[in-house]
Amino acid sequence: MTSAAINDLAAAIVRHLIDGRLQDGGSHRQPVYNPATGAVIREVLLADAATVDAAITSARAAFPAWRNTPPIKRARVMTRLLRLLEQHADRICALVTEEHGKTLADSMGELQRAIENVEYASQVTELLKGEHSRNVGAGIDAWCEHQALGVTAGITPFNFPAMVPLWMWPMAVACGNTFVLKPSERDPTSALFIAQLALEAGLPPGVLNVVHGDKEAVDVLLTDPRVAAVSFVGSTPVAQAIYATGCAHGKRVQALGGAKNHAVVMPDADIPNAVAALMGAAFGSCGERCMAVPLVVAVGNTAAEALRAGLAAEIARMRVGPGTAAGSDMGPLVTRAHFEKVRGYVDLGVAEGAELVVDGRGLQVPGHESGYFLGPCLFDHVRPEMRIYREEIFGPVLGIVRVDTLQQAMDLIDAHEYGNGTCIFTRDGEAARHFSDHIEIGMVGINVPLPVPVAYHSFGGWKRSLFGDLHAYGPDAVRFYTRRKAITQRWPSGGVREGAVFTFPSSRD
Repeated sequence: MTSAAINDLAAAIVRHLIDGRLQDGGSHRQPVYNPATGAVIREVLLADAATVDAAITSARAAFPAWRNTPPIKRARVMTRLLRLLEQHADRICALVTEEHGKTLADSMGELQRAIENVEYASQVTELLKGEHSRNVGAGIDAWCEHQALGVTAGITPFNFPAMVPLWMWPMAVACGNTFVLKPSERDPTSALFIAQLALEAGLPPGVLNVVHGDKEAVDVLLTDPRVAAVSFVGSTPVAQAIYATGCAHGKRVQALGGAKNHAVVMPDADIPNAVAALMGAAFGSCGERCMAVPLVVAVGNTAAEALRAGLAAEIARMRVGPGTAAGSDMGPLVTRAHFEKVRGYVDLGVAEGAELVVDGRGLQVPGHESGYFLGPCLFDHVRPEMRIYREEIFGPVLGIVRVDTLQQAMDLIDAHEYGNGTCIFTRDGEAARHFSDHIEIGMVGINVPLPVPVAYHSFGGWKRSLFGDLHAYGPDAVRFYTRRKAITQRWPSGGVREGAVFTFPSSRD
């Protein structure tokens, strides 16, 4: 990355990347805040329809040559990008922490998981080999191949500004597509920086374009007939609308929605280990993860009391502060509006009758009084009819639900509208097997609180956590970003010509 490009990223205005160049576009701007201070650190341009059209036009123009680029050359771009991501890891993580608020260590964990997806995309030559059968009939060969779709697009959320874009576009472009990325306008700079690294790695102009924007930009991506496929990660209401709109306009759509993940703790569980695991799962990244655990279902009052005491003790030892501060376990929420929303849920939980064991609403971080800091909150005696049980809070709020049996716990989980992730803590292999076999959830952990699949498996939930047939990244990414073509070929030999055959073709002698 040249020093000029790095300096441009620190500029006051975050611009679009179209056809290999940083460009203006759109008449509106939106402030980007540092959540730890509440200060505006830069502004981001919001693309109008004409700007998005220019990005799609660039991607469309780049597609024929990129599609015909040998897969090994596309894979080598991913390999070079991987090295550049590692080389600039500190810079990328600093941008994530500055705009999102998560700790630097958490940003580094996000980036490492992102790099795994780039590494998987670098193996695309193996993934695109297809299938071949010789002599399926007399002198007839048949094969299947994966062909690129064309212009594809991704709309990504604020909570993983570096990782989720890298779930999408590396495999899309490795498969021969071109891509238009619309990152979250709340924390856009790391995605833009990584896209510029991709240009340095050898990605031709127009293959990857980045446009910042709001609903106007999204609407163009969903309705423009030149865009063949759209991938989205965000809240369930928006995911459902994006899926419906994109499908209505003939697109292939993958829309990952919200979650309300439950952790079941059995009476035989290693409680100290479960407590330690739940602390990170509930409060890591300030709870702003779709795989966070906001609900722990304790089977039996003995387990519930032990969990309550252990969690309260661990929360008391947590250090909340800016993500750049050494020793911070949890940073601020991403925006003032989101802070107010999450704090409102805590108020609501108290009004609904849940017992607030640990109240983080009064937290003050010295020197950062204008930051969006909410301390970790712990509720006990949460019940399924409460909104704090039903709705996705997306903040540092953990609730304990008490049940008597594993079946009651599973019934609660299965009845919830979301089906993203779940986990069970137990020493009983029979209980763990029964849970993983029968629970109606897409991703399951056994003594693992955040069962996020590695890059060579695919990520996705069930029920209203996913709209579409294919999961994100991994093998499903190849299926999503390509379409299979079956080819059957015969070359008559020896001058032999057959007469007309009116029976249905088969593998006859």
